[in-house]
Amino acid sequence: MHFFGLSPDEIEAVRLSVRVAFWAMLWSLPFGLATAMVLARGRFLGKSLLDGFVHLPLVMPPVVTGYLLLLLFGHNGPLGRFFAAFGIVFAFRWTGAALAAAVTAFPLMVRAMRLSLEAVDRRLEEAAGTLGAGRIFVFLLVTLPLTMPGIVAGMVLSFARSLGEFGATITFVSNIPGETQTIPLAIYSLTQTPGGDSAALRLTAVSVILSLLALIASEFLARQIGRRVSGD
Repeated sequence: MHFFGLSPDEIEAVRLSVRVAFWAMLWSLPFGLATAMVLARGRFLGKSLLDGFVHLPLVMPPVVTGYLLLLLFGHNGPLGRFFAAFGIVFAFRWTGAALAAAVTAFPLMVRAMRLSLEAVDRRLEEAAGTLGAGRIFVFLLVTLPLTMPGIVAGMVLSFARSLGEFGATITFVSNIPGETQTIPLAIYSLTQTPGGDSAALRLTAVSVILSLLALIASEFLARQIGRRVSGD
């Protein structure tokens, strides 16, 4: 059965890519927001080192990232054995593909949220504090709504980046059809297969469309939330 010209295997690669990107974004969200808060508001020794560590996946070869994940989360890795005790396996599973995507996209999420947090007028938070609101309520009722456009932008950027993850994924979880073969990995396989050019072109078109839709959605949602926050 074909859907918009895609074969069942190609549809499966698209479905898996969306699944991996969604969970990579969702798993990263609380950690990304917490890290952005620490980097935007924290004053402590070693902050520059933490900032560099967070952004390391942007400059480090993706294959190195994937290899480090394999050492840590593989069947014989310390974290891999720990999570395996709870029935969670990452190596050569779609969950591992989501983990690899989350790690490589994490800096983009944190950066968008951090910039949004740094743009918040601290006087609004201080005013809420003088009215008797505790720190938690100030964060939930003042800081979080004002930061929401950056949070949404970070989430969508993470999703879009996860859709295109290749190097860390293929190194960590290999290229297994139906399990870890996302769109980039499927395109790579098709380019190595005689007569696979047309299928590779179709998946390339799908990848471009999904990425554009994600970026357009990010811009639209950020504007809508920004208007609601400003009261326009």
